[in-house]
Amino acid sequence: MKQLKKQVLLALCMVMCLFALTACTTKAKEDPSLSEMESVSLQESTKMVLEQVVAIEDASIERAIEQYRDNEMEALASGMESYGGVKQDLGAYKSVTGGSAEKTEDGYSITLNVEFEQRMCEFNITLDKKMTAITSMSFNPVYTTGENMTKAALNTLMGMGTVFIVLIFISWLISCFRYVNKYEDKMKQKKTPAAPIAVKTAPAAVSVQEENLSDDLELVAVITAAIAASTGASADGLVVRSIRRASGSKWKRA
Repeated sequence: MKQLKKQVLLALCMVMCLFALTACTTKAKEDPSLSEMESVSLQESTKMVLEQVVAIEDASIERAIEQYRDNEMEALASGMESYGGVKQDLGAYKSVTGGSAEKTEDGYSITLNVEFEQRMCEFNITLDKKMTAITSMSFNPVYTTGENMTKAALNTLMGMGTVFIVLIFISWLISCFRYVNKYEDKMKQKKTPAAPIAVKTAPAAVSVQEENLSDDLELVAVITAAIAASTGASADGLVVRSIRRASGSKWKRA
């Protein structure tokens, strides 16, 4: 761990010294544009940073990131994380095939075209105006059109698959609502007491007693007079002993 720390700090000190020398020549010239010599010098210094980064073994990348952060070098830590994420796609480092350097509003930007075992990659770092600190560092692999199309297809398939899975889950959830309603109905039936069953009883037999109308004197006198008038006999010789009410059904059939 200590040896790695010393190597990282030593390499950074060498690189920053080269950047500082380049900055001195740039200030002396006082020209907003970079000369060919200054551009080459910046590219060479950037190449040294690149070689220091790719020389770190896989098992030491995480420790190097922690070491950079402990020394408040967040740009280098982010650059190491970028390299760790694409290292398998790049393969082993081979050489630098070209590059460029330019002055920006915030400082300087240097880009190197790097050849790795599996593909080309653009290595970019930016410096502050004084060239005393690296403000960003990134690795940008160059993928072929076929690889980009494959990645786009996989991303589309993954997105559509996720959407369909969510829709299927929502559909299944909605279909379960009917079982919830049935369960609620059963619970309501258990809580509500059953209504008593009405038992039909046969009507009690009504005893019909014959009404004796012979005690009605007025009715007896009227009937006696009617019989006497119809027969021509004297009413004194007629005696009404009983009077019975005739059934109404005969009158209804008349």
